[in-house]
Amino acid sequence: MLDSSQLQHVRASLPPFLLADERLVREFQHAASFARIPAGHDVFLEGDRVEGIALLLSGVVRVYKISETGRAITLYRFGLGQSCILSANAILSQKTFPAIATVEQDAEAVIIPSDVFRDWVKRHDAWREFVFDLLSQRLSTLMAIVDQVAFHRMDARLASFLQTRARVQNPIRITHAEIAAELGSSREVISRLLEDLSTRGLIHATRGEIEVPDAAALA
Repeated sequence: MLDSSQLQHVRASLPPFLLADERLVREFQHAASFARIPAGHDVFLEGDRVEGIALLLSGVVRVYKISETGRAITLYRFGLGQSCILSANAILSQKTFPAIATVEQDAEAVIIPSDVFRDWVKRHDAWREFVFDLLSQRLSTLMAIVDQVAFHRMDARLASFLQTRARVQNPIRITHAEIAAELGSSREVISRLLEDLSTRGLIHATRGEIEVPDAAALA
């Protein structure tokens, strides 16, 4: 159960609840629990039963898939006011979690039990709209990943990734292995492509950092 200050935090962080009816708010306060989750903690592993869904009030969670050969690819991340569509799908379909969800930045969250989640989808319009909007947004993200993997060369995907990350942080603090995990490639392939971009003067790479001097040229 949430106390009054935690409930106010939820109202501020999750826009759908600003317009929710008072019955849903009361049920939410009673059913939800508050949790702090440290960076590095695995929220779910592949094959886990999903007993509840986390709505983030702070922090970032990365959701990714690992192949039988050990190669990883990031599916999406979620943060403030968001949740995990694979958790929602597992709850609604009553199946196990199909990927791995790991906290990247210390997180605060409210946890909704699975049976309550399903009940609210049936009974509360505001909650159902929140869930469907969440599914819609993340489906677009996953479709973009499928498009990238299926129809774009790895060098073009790498250039696009570096260009996007450079808008946020330049130089980019990232390792070759971390880039490989983001793009679903191997460290050896990424290292070779980065060396090629460096030789062409499109990036300046040092240990743990990559600088993009001209984003337009990289594009």
